[in-house]
Amino acid sequence: MTLQERDKKHLWHPLTQHQLHPNHLAIVKAKGALLFDDNGNEYIDGIASWYTCMYGHCNAYITSKVHAQMQQLDHVVFAGFTHEPAIKLSEKLMQILPQNQQKIFFSDNGSTSVDIALKMALQYHFNHGEKRNKIIALEGGFHGDTFGAMSVSGLSVYNGPFEDFFIDVSRIPVPTTENFEAVTAQFTKLITENKVAAFVYEPLVQGASAMNMFDGDLLDILLAIAKKHDVLTIADEVMTGFGKTGKNFASEYLTHQPDIMCLSKSLTAGLVPMAITSCSQKVYDAFLSDDISKGFFHGHTYSANPISCTAALAGIELLQSEEMQQNIERITRSHQEFDVKIKKHPKVKASRQLGIIYALDLAIETDRYGDLRYKLFDFFMENGVCLRPLGNTVYILAPYVITDAQLQKVYQVIEESLAII
Repeated sequence: MTLQERDKKHLWHPLTQHQLHPNHLAIVKAKGALLFDDNGNEYIDGIASWYTCMYGHCNAYITSKVHAQMQQLDHVVFAGFTHEPAIKLSEKLMQILPQNQQKIFFSDNGSTSVDIALKMALQYHFNHGEKRNKIIALEGGFHGDTFGAMSVSGLSVYNGPFEDFFIDVSRIPVPTTENFEAVTAQFTKLITENKVAAFVYEPLVQGASAMNMFDGDLLDILLAIAKKHDVLTIADEVMTGFGKTGKNFASEYLTHQPDIMCLSKSLTAGLVPMAITSCSQKVYDAFLSDDISKGFFHGHTYSANPISCTAALAGIELLQSEEMQQNIERITRSHQEFDVKIKKHPKVKASRQLGIIYALDLAIETDRYGDLRYKLFDFFMENGVCLRPLGNTVYILAPYVITDAQLQKVYQVIEESLAII
């Protein structure tokens, strides 16, 4: 019996309607920017396995560090105890996070990092004697699949059965030059007429919303309004963090830094799960009290797992290396050169790029999970490239170690796919 056949017996895959799509390709090995299936076929991982393995699969530097840590300390409860990997990681993060970030809180994944950020914001005001119960979010945002993260997400294709159970959220359009006056007025009115605790946003790139990119200067003005009214600002950098936009964090493009940040995905270089919610000293201080109930009573069993912390440390060291920084610049230039060529194609409606993130919209209308999406996905895989289109959007977010030849193959396969639509 093949791995694919054995898979069908017991496994339930994410984001999958199994009645329509029962088969799942068995991957048995990965190295660098390549995935290998159980038949020996290889595929270029054009999305870094959901934006995680940015330094390449099974990176020897990272795996050697983690192997050594596994011989020393595997896990210890983080309530009442601490350990050097967590301490070193906090110190390392302070070197690259925006300067106002001072404290880090560990959890397990991007969704939980957002849930924690929301709880921090709500309790921040509660501890100050205010009950603020409303959150503002951007339309089209996606922040995860746990209940708090779903509440602030705007992609209702995922959320329909659960909307009656969400926290109180008001959404505003993504700011553009055309709508900015109206959006600013709506944002200000929401803040002045409601008890708003926080504004949550994906800075500059809305990942699940087909890599929608927007103007940081306009976002900066909204952040200034929020800060004026003591509305905490929450930057979800789960996707954008750790170099993908050309800077360590997308928030670095902005003047106004977030009060709270959410980090995961490439935080641990795709090796093991972990997330971090970081915050400013101002936020942390609101939880300091002789009253124990004002503490932040949230915890995960594997918080600050030493192995995960070690993987994160090794990843950040690689991110800061000259080699990886040059790779980011090389991929950015390569995308720009490809864009000059492809955006003139009659079947390309629009294109956009920031750092190593590149996306193009096809001149054809389709549902997010319509037939075109699966037709393109199958074509890409048949030609040795792993890309996951979002509706009529094809995007590239490959590992920093992808070679020029591999990148050119990704471009070539995308170009060839235009002939089948």
